[in-house]
Parts: sequence; C-alpha cells; structure tokens
Amino acid sequence: MMRAARRASWIRVRPEGLLVEPGGFYVDPTRAVERAIITHGHADHARPGHGAVAATPATLAIMRTRYGETPFGSGQPLPFGETISINGVTVRLVPAGHVLGSAQVVLEYKGERVVISGDYKRRADRTCDAFEPVPCDVFVTEATFGLPVFRHPPDEDEIATLMHSRRLFPERCHVIGTYALGKAQRLISLIRAAGYDKPLYLHGALIPICELYQAHGVDLGELLPATAGEKGKPRADLSGEIVLAPPSAIADRWARRLPDPVVAMASGWMRVKQRAKQGGVELPLVISDHADWDELLQTLDDVGAPEVWVTHGREEALVHAARMKGMEAQALRLLGYEEEG
Repeated sequence: MMRAARRASWIRVRPEGLLVEPGGFYVDPTRAVERAIITHGHADHARPGHGAVAATPATLAIMRTRYGETPFGSGQPLPFGETISINGVTVRLVPAGHVLGSAQVVLEYKGERVVISGDYKRRADRTCDAFEPVPCDVFVTEATFGLPVFRHPPDEDEIATLMHSRRLFPERCHVIGTYALGKAQRLISLIRAAGYDKPLYLHGALIPICELYQAHGVDLGELLPATAGEKGKPRADLSGEIVLAPPSAIADRWARRLPDPVVAMASGWMRVKQRAKQGGVELPLVISDHADWDELLQTLDDVGAPEVWVTHGREEALVHAARMKGMEAQALRLLGYEEEG
C-alpha cells in the first residue's frame, strides 16, 4: 500500500492496480474489474475480462483483434480530447506516443489534476499520435528505461546499421525480432523512410495488427507473408530480403528455414549487450517505444508536476532524480507489468 499522498489521496493502489476511488474505476488494472480505463493495447495494460472499458477507438479495436469480438462486457470509445464525467471525476485522453491509440489519462477531481502516462515515448513516430505534455498536480509515470545507462541512439542510425549489414551480406536474409503491436509497424515505417520500397516479409503473428494499422490509415507499403519453406529446406526466394518476426520466433525452428539468416532484434534492451548475446542476436538494433532516461527527465520538466509517482520499471533512480529536481516523488511498486521495450 502506498503512503498517504500529499495530493490526489482519491487515487489508491490496490492489488488490481490504480483505483480512482470516487469514480469507481481502475486505470490499466492487472486483474479483471467491473470498470476500467485502458491506456493502450499491450497485453500487460489491456487485459480481457473487464466489465466496462473506456479507451480510444484504436485501442478498443486492438483489443478485439487480439482477444476476439468480446474481450470485455462493453466498450466506450473515447477519442482524444473528448471529456466525460464518471461520478464527478472528469476524464479525458491525450496522446502518449507509444503505439497506435495509446493515451495518457487526464483526471480532474475537486480542483486537482492527475495525469497517468501509461507507456510513452517522446520521439517522432509516423504510426501514432505524438506525446502531448499536460501540466498537472500529480504525474504518474512509467520508468521502463529509468536508468542513466539507457540513452537511445537516433532511430535513423540504427536503420542505417541494418542497411549497411544488407550491403555487406547481400545474399543473406535479415530476420528482425520485433513485438507485434507498435514496434513492428514503427520499424516498417523507419525502413520505408530510409528509402526501402521493396516488399517486407512478415511472420504470420504480425499480420493482423499490421492490417489493423493499415485500416487506420497508416501506410506500411507492400507486406508479404514469410511462410516457412518445405521442412528442412530454406526459402531461397527470401535470400537478401528483410523478414520481421516475433522475438520468440527468431530463436525457434521457424527461423532456421530462412536462407542463412542474419538474426537482428529491435528493442531498447539491445543497449544491454548481454541480452543480445543471450538471445543469439547478431545484429542488435536499439529501437524503443519507451522514453529513455533523458526523455523521462525532460517529461518531468515539461509537465511541471510538483508530485511524481513512478509505476513500473527502474523506479528508484527516477524517484531520486525527481526529488533532486525539488519534486515530491514515490515509487508505487505496481506488479504485473512486463518489460517490453
């Protein structure tokens, strides 16, 4: 249980997650609840089984794509900027810049404003709406990469590394491990921005979300299925091509059916060389959908909240940094959120 807060005492930490007590709803609960507001479609934030769910239209669509047509009792679309009132608590969603439809939850009650960030990034991304800083009294922030060692390089430099590898090994297939929601589409967009207009090949697990992005107006270019070849025989036509697959697939038998693959992985965790080595990654690409250390600190300055709560990730370092800025800060130690990077 968190200590009694100087501000926003109407928000409580419960086993299910963050409870907005007067409103009777949770934000990104980790267990099924009667009423929830969901920041974005990643599975650790958007779990099935809730009664009533409010989220952006894209997030509701993502949940239905991943979980089937009835992942919750009822869904209330809440477009960015639209305001609703729940038992006296004013609620609106603003972009978080994490993935398609990702939102920060802005709550106002009895003269206090609290912003719950969900997951967010600060970099330009043509596949989703950019993060919008909202001045507030309490800022509830993630800290996935909340250590000074995590300073992500420019995205364009990492894509240039990929293209350089293709020139060095023109006959080899480059297979990139990437998360199905957000990272895959952003990676495709970055590759397209680098001038690569050939077809990109996708593991079947990535296709439904890519199709959903395209249905929401995100142009990803020509995408083809990277179905495995005949057992024991690599698909010769994939020589020299770029294939995207879930991280689990690049270490699986599936990847062995690709022609002499260069195994790559796109993640902020590729900054940690040991992680790349353990995963058998030949070409680590440090591309993240979360704010890095400098961007987390910049966000604290941008929102100007006198009090900061840190929800998950490297909590203590960010708490210390916030206190050094003169802010009240505490770690909430919420459980149940993964380290997708």
